[in-house]
Amino acid sequence: MTWQTLTTTPCELGESPFWHPHEQMLYWVDIPGRKIQRANVYLGTVETWDLPTEPGCIAPAASGGLVMALRHGVFRAHSWGGELQRIATMDYDPSRMRANDGKCDAMGRFWIGTIDEGRSAHDAALFCLDGRGGHSGSPPTLNRMAGPATTANGLAWSPDGRTLYWADTPAHVVWAWDVEATTNTLSAQRTFHQFSPKPAEWQFAQADYQGRPDGAAVDLDGNYWVAMFEGGRLCQFAADGRLLAEVPTPLQCPTMPCFGGDDLRTLYLTSASYRRSPAELQAFPLSGCVLSMRVEVPGLPVNFYAD
Repeated sequence: MTWQTLTTTPCELGESPFWHPHEQMLYWVDIPGRKIQRANVYLGTVETWDLPTEPGCIAPAASGGLVMALRHGVFRAHSWGGELQRIATMDYDPSRMRANDGKCDAMGRFWIGTIDEGRSAHDAALFCLDGRGGHSGSPPTLNRMAGPATTANGLAWSPDGRTLYWADTPAHVVWAWDVEATTNTLSAQRTFHQFSPKPAEWQFAQADYQGRPDGAAVDLDGNYWVAMFEGGRLCQFAADGRLLAEVPTPLQCPTMPCFGGDDLRTLYLTSASYRRSPAELQAFPLSGCVLSMRVEVPGLPVNFYAD
């Protein structure tokens, strides 16, 4: 498997990529850059949408446009670059917390994790926004589903939707839950994988550190692919937790994979350059860029927000 470079202008912190099957375009966010980007991978063009505050995650909406979780709330935009309409506010202090990793489930609900930027309060959580009652005039409902954590990441579902994965990056852990989709309840929380902690006095590219779990995606066989921040690799796990593969990347800080292309066999990968040392950026000049490679097993398609 060989990595290809999709973008050469780096993001500060690329996250939340998804492949839009109707538009045949790849979307992602730059969180501290306060923008959404989308690429026509066939023409090699990239468009940028500047936002008023940091976007943690985005998802396509079935009725058109996007749903997005920004620092100060969850918003709908019905077209690219369109007006932002606030549809929900999460219960946290935006001066020290913001939205982070998230995506929609197969029922069209938007799940949003948060991050404690001070890394001290340990009060990040996983929320679920259900907008399916909007046509009857009722507002979307927002419920807290899991927590506490420090940095929510790694959100994904098994192909049958009966298992939810969620990670706390600083804790180096990925959890799993059983899901009852109709009632939207989680049960039987368990540790899916516990990674080794970061060594004291770690330096970039130090071989004895695997990294910590960031964004994730699941393929059609139910394998869980997770980007290992500061580990320079993707890890592929079977549904039973066995490590199947470690895929090296030309990046110290990969952030999140997704599957795309007509056959969903192109794996796209965002990355970070934000607050990385000059020496690291020199050693890894593609930091912040979006990469891609072909894989054997297709991934799951993106789920659309229902409102």
